[in-house]
Amino acid sequence: MSKTLVAYFSASGTTERAARELAKAAGADLYAIRPAVPYTKADLNWMDKKSRSTLEMNDKQSRPALADRDANIEAYDTVLLGFPIWWYTVPRIVNSFLESYDFSGKKIVLFATSGGSGLSGSAAALKGSVAANTKLIEGGMLNGGQTAAGLKAWVEKVL
Repeated sequence: MSKTLVAYFSASGTTERAARELAKAAGADLYAIRPAVPYTKADLNWMDKKSRSTLEMNDKQSRPALADRDANIEAYDTVLLGFPIWWYTVPRIVNSFLESYDFSGKKIVLFATSGGSGLSGSAAALKGSVAANTKLIEGGMLNGGQTAAGLKAWVEKVL
């Protein structure tokens, strides 16, 4: 039987709520991807061209530091990886997370939350951050309102 981890980055709590519900539905362990320096409200101001998140997202090489590296990835076959969509794509801290572990031979299913953007292109944006034999799959948007049964069906479909 394969072992599943739900790993997520959440700056405002929205993705965290989705990840917690998903972990329950999947019977999976839960891991929070946390930045070494937590994001403040000012850091997340997308209208400010000098805000931390704007500067990170404008630099494709940006890799924000992680608070820790204790996810024990080797114990899992599948990772359900969640994040909010920032500037129509994956936050750079997700690249930091992926580049900090060996995902060789593992399956990573992406899920995201967003007020208006979709997940399309996220797997391509992350491809360079994992080993070539890592299977990256765009799972879908989990913006809330899913029932436990609906999440369970989603998990069965993507696993």
